[in-house]
Amino acid sequence: MSQIIKQIQPSGILDSTKAGQFRDEVSALVQSGADTILIDLKDVTFIDSSGLGALVAALKTVRSAGGKLLICSINEQVRMLFELTSMDRVFEVLSSREEFERQLNSD
Repeated sequence: MSQIIKQIQPSGILDSTKAGQFRDEVSALVQSGADTILIDLKDVTFIDSSGLGALVAALKTVRSAGGKLLICSINEQVRMLFELTSMDRVFEVLSSREEFERQLNSD
């Protein structure tokens, strides 16, 4: 059975103004049958607590549907935030979209 893989690539600042839209986008992908969702953060410059909350909510949504959520291409600021909040242990963070493709092909 083939996996349904969807990608989201937010940009700019992931904060309270974008958090709701982001959560809705993830929910819509889960409802459309996505098994694996990759969130590519290469164009995200900053994440605040609302953005972090949206990522955690997205993870819960995907997991409760039996899916898998991965994050790739985080910048230094986002990496520091993830480490300070221990989110680097909660999320599977890949260095790039290429690493994600390699991981898919090795499964």
